[in-house]
Amino acid sequence: MDIATVNNQFANSSPQDIIRHALSLPGKAVVTTHFGPLEAVILHMASRVKPDLQVLWIDHGYNTKATYRCAEIIIQQLKLNVDVFTPRVSAARQEAALGGIPDYTEDAHKIFTENFKLEPFRRAMTTHKPAIWLTALRKEQTEFRQSLNVFTTDDKGVLKVAPLLRWSEAQMRAYLAEHSLPNEDSYYDPTKALENRECGLHTSSL
Repeated sequence: MDIATVNNQFANSSPQDIIRHALSLPGKAVVTTHFGPLEAVILHMASRVKPDLQVLWIDHGYNTKATYRCAEIIIQQLKLNVDVFTPRVSAARQEAALGGIPDYTEDAHKIFTENFKLEPFRRAMTTHKPAIWLTALRKEQTEFRQSLNVFTTDDKGVLKVAPLLRWSEAQMRAYLAEHSLPNEDSYYDPTKALENRECGLHTSSL
């Protein structure tokens, strides 16, 4: 696939058209989620095209009770095909015996991020071996994401597709309202520390 050509081809396409194209390609497709704010948008769009699409939930274990409750509602409402991947070290053990969450400026935070976000993600991808990976990345979320394209490939040849890349938060919330989708804004990601900081999942070779 010529990535530059396909990006030009879908430069002005809707997220739904991008998803339909991605899911028409050969190979296994997955969509990843953390069930944070606005995540129901991509899960709704993608599951409408392919109801049995494999959903990979990378659950770092530090979610609020409200996030877990909202996740279950979304799963049931959309009848999602979910496989959950959690860290090999529990949040309870980390808090009780391993020093809790390190400050993001410390070297220990890199190890923490590896244990609670990157390793479970790699395990999920190794387990399912997708050819196509749908993600809810959006340009306005961080400075790094402003430079991304809708279609990219990683060093393993996986086609990474961000159909919502050009959508604003206002568009996302309007879609939630239009389709009566649940949402929870109290999401907490201990690996990011700052709202506009990357956790490393989309910036490193996995």
